[in-house]
Amino acid sequence: MTDSGDALPTDDLPNAWGPRLADLAGRKQRSRAMGGPEKIDKHHGRGSLTARERIELLIDPGTFREIGPLVGGQIPSDAFVCGWGAVDGRRIVIGCEDFTVLGGSIGSGSTAKRYRMAEIALQERCAHVLILDGAGHRPAMPGDPAHNRAPTDLVIQARLSGHVPFITAVLGASAGHSAMAVPVADWTVMAANSAVFTAGPPLVKEALGEVIDKHSLGGAQVAVTAGTVHNVAADDESALELIRSYLSYFPSSAWSYAPLRVDGPDRSPRLVPELLELVPVEGRRLYDMREVVSVIVDGGEFFQVQPDFGRTMICALAHLGGHAVGIVANQPAEKGGAIDADGAMKGAHFIEVCDSFHVPLIFLGDNPGVMAGSEAERESILRYGGRMFAAQMRTTTIKFHVTFRKAYGFGGCIMGFLGFTGNSRSYAFPGATMGAMPARGSSKATGADEDTTMLLAQAELESSYKSAQSLTFDDLIDPRELRNVLLEGLQFASAGRSSNPQPVARVGILP
Repeated sequence: MTDSGDALPTDDLPNAWGPRLADLAGRKQRSRAMGGPEKIDKHHGRGSLTARERIELLIDPGTFREIGPLVGGQIPSDAFVCGWGAVDGRRIVIGCEDFTVLGGSIGSGSTAKRYRMAEIALQERCAHVLILDGAGHRPAMPGDPAHNRAPTDLVIQARLSGHVPFITAVLGASAGHSAMAVPVADWTVMAANSAVFTAGPPLVKEALGEVIDKHSLGGAQVAVTAGTVHNVAADDESALELIRSYLSYFPSSAWSYAPLRVDGPDRSPRLVPELLELVPVEGRRLYDMREVVSVIVDGGEFFQVQPDFGRTMICALAHLGGHAVGIVANQPAEKGGAIDADGAMKGAHFIEVCDSFHVPLIFLGDNPGVMAGSEAERESILRYGGRMFAAQMRTTTIKFHVTFRKAYGFGGCIMGFLGFTGNSRSYAFPGATMGAMPARGSSKATGADEDTTMLLAQAELESSYKSAQSLTFDDLIDPRELRNVLLEGLQFASAGRSSNPQPVARVGILP
């Protein structure tokens, strides 16, 4: 299958088909010309690919079939190129705003096309990728064709949630109606030279009198700090490669499971003695949990989601024994691993995305609790911590928990260390301490004397064994066995999965 634009011959056809098909070919060729050579050259001069180049780079060669190329009449494709194809052999639908045509703005025709793409994704149960590079809605002009579905594309995009993976990429300036797809999407990648905002600088100046450039208003740094986007790429090519990588960890829809990775040498059990070097016994010493993740997953490869937002929490996609998994881990290298509001927001969203598509979750806990203090309270740590806890408790996918060194108060609950709460397996390292708060903090809070403080500290050291005796954890394990016990548990749990997965039905209101 191909939609390259190569026209079929129209000469000497029977029954006078030649002129009619030549007319059709000419109209489609004008649509494929986009904004014309001058505007395409200007677009390239900004370091950006055109809409058709972006689609060609993402889609498997020869698999793209365009939908609605004649929409817009004299406006090529109505500034929105879309269709269906495959990525790594799996079906997807894709749409891309064409900045070379009226700045990629949205007309009634392109709104209908956007709706149609989401409709096909939902009906055919395949992922939807929407590439944004446009100015939002343009005013209707006299003589514009009417489309009954306009402007309802955001409605059906919201309905994709939890049914098929919905990905957005901001590869230019995206404003207004178009930008609203970003928070609706499961995951968004942004090119470093792009910007995303509810209203662009001209409208901000007109409405508020604020003079600001697009990068200061909604550039990559702003979008990352606000948590608006998940990952930032250097350029268009890098962003599209990240999309391919992200999709590889997910099924095509909630009616299927993620593909099993059968290639690569590192799919078998192995000990991980490196953890004894990486993880200090002393609970107050810092270390980088990302190094732990790289040791236990296949080939040391993982895809970190929102690496620069909520740094106290690591959310990563990886493979374990060829199975796609989502890893949610405290990061002791950031604020000692204490869970802050941004980290909890990130964690809650990541958990729900993985759960929606039946991706097993692995929680690696090592935290002194949720963040305390006036700043944390102003950032609403209780609400967002509660949101992550609720998301974790409502999961239906396979779920594992491991406490490394400490799990205090609500922080341990958020990370899923509580026994008999749906964990497929729950483990801890020997010496892991837990409780309402650390002994040091408890002593100060209660005004305990020195002898009592020492007794509390000793009780902490014994707490992991007492927890094991009461089956708070399924077992205490040697850290060197971590990959193996997770792999064995994952294989055991996966074997019991239903052959007919369904979208997850959630009941409850997130805090």
